[in-house]
Amino acid sequence: MSALQGSTAPPTRRRKPLRTLLTVLAGAVAPLLAALLALAGPATAAQLTEVTGFGPNPSGLRMYEYVPASAPASGAPVLVAVHYCTGTGPAFFSGTEFASLADRYGFIVVYPSATRSGGCFDVSSPQALTHDGGSDPVGIVSMVRSAVQRHAADAGRVYVTGASSGAMMTNVLLGDYPDVFKAGAAFMGVPFGCFATTDGSGWNSACANGTVSRTPAQWGDLVRGAYPGYTGPRPRMQVWHGTEDTTLHYPNFAEEIKQWTDVLGVGQTPVLTDHPQSTWTRTRYGANATQAPVEAISVQGAGHTLPATGMAAAAIAGLDATSGPSAPPTSTPPTSTPPTTPPASTPPPTTTPPTAGACSVSYTTSAWNTGFTAAVTITNTGTAAVNGWTLTFTLPTGQAITSGWNATYAPSTGTVSARNLAYNAALAPGASTSIGFQANHTGDTTRPAGFTLNGTSCSIS
Repeated sequence: MSALQGSTAPPTRRRKPLRTLLTVLAGAVAPLLAALLALAGPATAAQLTEVTGFGPNPSGLRMYEYVPASAPASGAPVLVAVHYCTGTGPAFFSGTEFASLADRYGFIVVYPSATRSGGCFDVSSPQALTHDGGSDPVGIVSMVRSAVQRHAADAGRVYVTGASSGAMMTNVLLGDYPDVFKAGAAFMGVPFGCFATTDGSGWNSACANGTVSRTPAQWGDLVRGAYPGYTGPRPRMQVWHGTEDTTLHYPNFAEEIKQWTDVLGVGQTPVLTDHPQSTWTRTRYGANATQAPVEAISVQGAGHTLPATGMAAAAIAGLDATSGPSAPPTSTPPTSTPPTTPPASTPPPTTTPPTAGACSVSYTTSAWNTGFTAAVTITNTGTAAVNGWTLTFTLPTGQAITSGWNATYAPSTGTVSARNLAYNAALAPGASTSIGFQANHTGDTTRPAGFTLNGTSCSIS
């Protein structure tokens, strides 16, 4: 990771914060892996494959890739998914939904795997912070170019996302290689250059603690200085952070916003501020669109445990097949966030019931020993529009919802009503909307026996 600026501590003391960080991350990432990315079940059509001899690789990274059967013979997009400290490419593959989304949308996923002690990526050395300067970024870009060449993929649609150390690398890759990456989604990261060191420690306490603050222009100059002379377009950026993050502290969130709004030449005042969930504050800069130049989501009360979501990366990159609504299917809330119900002052939506048999529901889960995530797709199979909906289902005994997205859920056990949010209330004939939730279980992870939409029974696909 990166830099302890001006530190005079001996090497043995500089390594101690890094060991402490790894201990914290090991605990924080366990729920991350369990909760990460809940919209689809495990991929079955393809396998994760290790690729060797992929090109210049000065730091000895390992490359893994997932090429779904749904990827076209030529022109597939490429997503680079970068793991957290202590992680690996295969762990990020098995613990996230990127492969499932790749099956659905036909893009290729590249999973870099760090090999240095601690499993962190280099986001601090002068080599890492310079275009073609060396270290991990060079190896990752070699992976991208290899995947593009071997699979005839679309070099104009390459994206990157990551969590923690991977989020910091997302910032670095967008700064070093704006000619390679078109957009990025960073979960719990720091700005490009914030972790910079020259002493080889790889750890910057000032940055990690959120005490490094610069003007937007100063942050922007760090990015522009990574690739002197580059005048082409810059990649879009989406950033996420929990307000109670004590590993990479919350002030880094605002510094990232300052940096990327300056780099992309958009104003510091958001064009949109809203709350897709009760604990989220989302701001967009430069445009009110799913693919805004900069989008930032702050999660109240969350620590260094935000689950990075594949749909967030897919939405900002445009990898999802459908254009996103004004409020994105971008992320699950933190695992500690309970489901919320609409305020008492919010009137219930006016609903238009579907005709009998005019709806269908698909329901898939991804489970672990004590919990699971469920992805639910509701389709209006009738000929009349549905304006406002409530999906009702009964959870098997022992299941309890702990968080949800793209709907409000109440109660958390028994017969549950999932009610639309403002942006997904309307379902035209043939239209679908995706919702989901995370739940605990006591051994039974089976799906509900049935679903009703506005009181009408739906078929189950």
